[in-house]
Amino acid sequence: MICLRVGIDPAIAQKTGDAVIRNGVSEADPAEGLAMKDVVSVNRKLIRPSLSEIQEQMQGGRMGRRKPTPPDQTNAESFYYVKQMQARTPMVVVLDSGETIRGVIEWYDKSCIKVHRNGEPNLLIFKSCIRYIYKQSDAKNGTGENSNGE
Repeated sequence: MICLRVGIDPAIAQKTGDAVIRNGVSEADPAEGLAMKDVVSVNRKLIRPSLSEIQEQMQGGRMGRRKPTPPDQTNAESFYYVKQMQARTPMVVVLDSGETIRGVIEWYDKSCIKVHRNGEPNLLIFKSCIRYIYKQSDAKNGTGENSNGE
Protein backbone atom coordinates (compact mmCIF):
# COMPACT_ATOMS: atom_id res chain seq x y z
CA MET A 1 0.00 0.00 0.00
CA ILE A 2 1.30 3.45 -0.83
CA CYS A 3 0.75 6.31 1.60
CA LEU A 4 0.68 9.67 -0.11
CA ARG A 5 1.42 12.98 1.52
CA VAL A 6 1.10 16.29 -0.20
CA GLY A 7 3.71 18.98 0.37
CA ILE A 8 6.40 17.11 2.34
CA ASP A 9 10.09 17.00 1.66
CA PRO A 10 11.03 14.15 -0.74
CA ALA A 11 13.99 13.20 1.48
CA ILE A 12 11.68 12.68 4.48
CA ALA A 13 9.21 10.81 2.32
CA GLN A 14 11.97 8.47 1.14
CA LYS A 15 13.00 7.68 4.73
CA THR A 16 9.41 6.99 5.86
CA GLY A 17 8.35 5.19 2.70
CA ASP A 18 5.71 7.78 1.81
CA ALA A 19 5.09 9.02 -1.70
CA VAL A 20 5.09 12.69 -2.63
CA ILE A 21 2.70 14.28 -5.12
CA ARG A 22 3.91 17.18 -7.24
CA ASN A 23 2.06 18.61 -10.18
CA GLY A 24 -0.46 15.79 -10.15
CA VAL A 25 2.20 13.05 -10.52
CA SER A 26 3.33 10.73 -7.75
CA GLU A 27 7.03 10.67 -7.00
CA ALA A 28 6.82 7.36 -5.13
CA ASP A 29 8.46 5.45 -7.92
CA PRO A 30 9.50 7.24 -11.08
CA ALA A 31 8.79 4.09 -13.07
CA GLU A 32 5.20 4.01 -11.86
CA GLY A 33 4.42 7.65 -12.70
CA LEU A 34 0.98 7.50 -11.06
CA ALA A 35 -1.33 10.26 -12.19
CA MET A 36 -3.59 12.09 -9.67
CA LYS A 37 -6.66 10.12 -10.78
CA ASP A 38 -4.83 6.89 -9.91
CA VAL A 39 -3.81 8.23 -6.54
CA VAL A 40 -7.40 9.09 -5.57
CA SER A 41 -8.58 5.54 -6.25
CA VAL A 42 -6.10 3.93 -3.82
CA ASN A 43 -7.92 1.60 -1.41
CA ARG A 44 -7.48 2.39 2.24
CA LYS A 45 -8.44 0.12 5.07
CA LEU A 46 -10.41 1.99 7.72
CA ILE A 47 -9.61 1.29 11.33
CA ARG A 48 -12.83 0.34 13.10
CA PRO A 49 -13.33 -0.97 16.60
CA SER A 50 -14.63 -4.51 16.76
CA LEU A 51 -18.30 -5.07 17.49
CA SER A 52 -17.50 -6.82 20.78
CA GLU A 53 -15.65 -3.72 22.04
CA ILE A 54 -18.68 -1.52 21.29
CA GLN A 55 -21.03 -3.95 23.04
CA GLU A 56 -18.80 -4.02 26.13
CA GLN A 57 -18.83 -0.23 26.27
CA MET A 58 -22.63 -0.14 25.95
CA GLN A 59 -23.13 -2.73 28.69
CA GLY A 60 -20.66 -0.97 30.97
CA GLY A 61 -22.55 2.32 30.51
CA ARG A 62 -25.91 0.72 31.30
CA MET A 63 -24.73 -0.86 34.53
CA GLY A 64 -23.29 2.43 35.72
CA ARG A 65 -26.55 4.31 35.26
CA ARG A 66 -29.49 3.74 37.52
CA LYS A 67 -33.09 4.29 36.72
CA PRO A 68 -34.04 7.65 38.25
CA THR A 69 -36.22 7.49 41.33
CA PRO A 70 -39.81 8.59 40.81
CA PRO A 71 -40.79 12.00 42.12
CA ASP A 72 -42.05 12.26 45.71
CA GLN A 73 -45.23 13.95 44.60
CA THR A 74 -47.26 13.39 41.43
CA ASN A 75 -49.60 16.36 42.05
CA ALA A 76 -52.61 14.11 41.37
CA GLU A 77 -54.12 14.96 44.76
CA SER A 78 -53.84 18.71 44.24
CA PHE A 79 -55.20 18.37 40.69
CA TYR A 80 -58.24 16.51 42.04
CA TYR A 81 -58.89 19.10 44.77
CA VAL A 82 -58.58 22.04 42.34
CA LYS A 83 -60.94 20.36 39.89
CA GLN A 84 -63.58 19.75 42.58
CA MET A 85 -63.18 23.27 44.03
CA GLN A 86 -63.64 24.96 40.65
CA ALA A 87 -66.73 22.89 39.82
CA ARG A 88 -68.04 23.33 43.40
CA THR A 89 -68.83 19.61 43.44
CA PRO A 90 -70.71 18.38 46.53
CA MET A 91 -68.40 15.90 48.27
CA VAL A 92 -68.71 13.34 51.06
CA VAL A 93 -65.77 13.04 53.44
CA VAL A 94 -65.62 9.84 55.51
CA LEU A 95 -63.48 10.17 58.62
CA ASP A 96 -61.52 7.42 60.38
CA SER A 97 -64.19 7.35 63.08
CA GLY A 98 -66.83 6.49 60.44
CA GLU A 99 -68.52 9.90 60.56
CA THR A 100 -69.54 11.36 57.18
CA ILE A 101 -69.35 15.05 56.37
CA ARG A 102 -71.11 16.52 53.32
CA GLY A 103 -70.12 19.78 51.72
CA VAL A 104 -68.03 21.55 49.11
CA ILE A 105 -64.25 21.78 49.40
CA GLU A 106 -63.35 25.48 49.67
CA TRP A 107 -59.58 25.15 49.90
CA TYR A 108 -56.88 22.66 50.74
CA ASP A 109 -53.46 22.67 52.28
CA LYS A 110 -50.61 20.21 52.71
CA SER A 111 -52.19 18.84 55.89
CA CYS A 112 -55.90 19.81 55.84
CA ILE A 113 -58.98 20.73 53.78
CA LYS A 114 -61.77 23.20 54.47
CA VAL A 115 -65.31 21.95 53.81
CA HIS A 116 -68.13 24.48 53.32
CA ARG A 117 -71.50 23.15 54.52
CA ASN A 118 -74.93 24.73 53.96
CA GLY A 119 -76.77 25.58 57.16
CA GLU A 120 -73.94 24.17 59.32
CA PRO A 121 -70.56 25.51 60.37
CA ASN A 122 -67.65 25.13 57.98
CA LEU A 123 -65.05 22.54 59.03
CA LEU A 124 -61.29 22.38 58.82
CA ILE A 125 -60.41 18.68 58.57
CA PHE A 126 -56.93 17.23 58.91
CA LYS A 127 -56.06 14.90 56.04
CA SER A 128 -54.64 12.37 58.49
CA CYS A 129 -58.19 11.93 59.91
CA ILE A 130 -59.79 11.27 56.50
CA ARG A 131 -60.43 7.66 55.49
CA TYR A 132 -61.65 8.52 51.97
CA ILE A 133 -63.49 11.16 49.91
CA TYR A 134 -66.01 10.70 47.11
CA LYS A 135 -68.46 12.77 45.10
CA GLN A 136 -71.93 12.95 46.56
CA SER A 137 -73.39 12.09 43.13
CA ASP A 138 -71.43 8.81 43.18
CA ALA A 139 -73.30 7.55 46.26
CA LYS A 140 -75.20 4.36 45.38
CA ASN A 141 -78.29 4.88 47.52
CA GLY A 142 -77.85 8.51 48.52
CA THR A 143 -76.51 7.80 52.01
CA GLY A 144 -72.96 6.94 51.00
CA GLU A 145 -73.32 3.44 52.43
CA ASN A 146 -73.26 0.15 50.59
CA SER A 147 -76.43 -1.90 50.31
CA ASN A 148 -74.94 -4.22 52.96
CA GLY A 149 -75.20 -1.43 55.52
CA GLU A 150 -71.45 -0.83 55.71
